[in-house]
Amino acid sequence: MAEIHPSQPYTAADLDWHDEKSRITVEQHEHNRRVDIKNDLPDITNYDNIVIGHPIWLAIPLRMISTVIDHLDLNGKNLALFATSGGTNYDRSQSYVERTIDENGYDTKVNQGAILNDPRQIDGWINSLNF
Repeated sequence: MAEIHPSQPYTAADLDWHDEKSRITVEQHEHNRRVDIKNDLPDITNYDNIVIGHPIWLAIPLRMISTVIDHLDLNGKNLALFATSGGTNYDRSQSYVERTIDENGYDTKVNQGAILNDPRQIDGWINSLNF
């Protein structure tokens, strides 16, 4: 398990999605935006199955997730993502992730993502992936 860190940490003001000029709102509205991350991603060479959890902001994963996908060599991997936020379904997030995979030219199986608001949902979702 690894945690993703932005190069510039977010402040409380940055995360105020009610403010149209906050960092998170600006980032999420810029279609091809990438957010710089610290160079501390794990080595996934010996793993076949990769699971990424993330919040949903404005119906899609944080733009930082695209940067992670850009930096990990996901060729030949099984990828699954889940969101920890409610209030929306996973459809736009799924499309966003699949588009990012395609932009990188990866040969990656992208499994159907899910919104998991309750820890009791995790085992059922993981089992559905047939990893």
